[in-house]
Amino acid sequence: MSSLIRFGVSLDQALLDKFDQLIQKKGYANRSEAIRDLIRDSLIRDEWEDPRDKVVGTLTVIVDQKLNSITKKLAQTKGPLQEIISTMHVQLDDDNSLEVSAVRGCAKVLRKLANELIGTKGVKHGSLVMTTTGKNLK
Repeated sequence: MSSLIRFGVSLDQALLDKFDQLIQKKGYANRSEAIRDLIRDSLIRDEWEDPRDKVVGTLTVIVDQKLNSITKKLAQTKGPLQEIISTMHVQLDDDNSLEVSAVRGCAKVLRKLANELIGTKGVKHGSLVMTTTGKNLK
């Protein structure tokens, strides 16, 4: 079990006030838990830059049904896309659908894949969200 270390942080009063507002808005119990989450987030984002480490995430796109060519684009890629684990398709209305894909791989490859798919004709908006298990964090 790891031991807790107490340390001091000096902040400008205005910055601390904004941080306290954020803590309250997000429902943190205290400043320590909020700071721990910020540190974990920064360390996880740093892992994305290591080409040996795998990340996971979701690729979410809103697609114009009349112009949807994502399926064609995926079919034209060479070989199976091992980065896409699973995809869910939801019809939102007559003109739009939501596609969410679970992805896994190195961050550089996932960003490239996301950029290609988001840039596909018929995609109105898209977003890639990445994370890791944080296995190297305690």
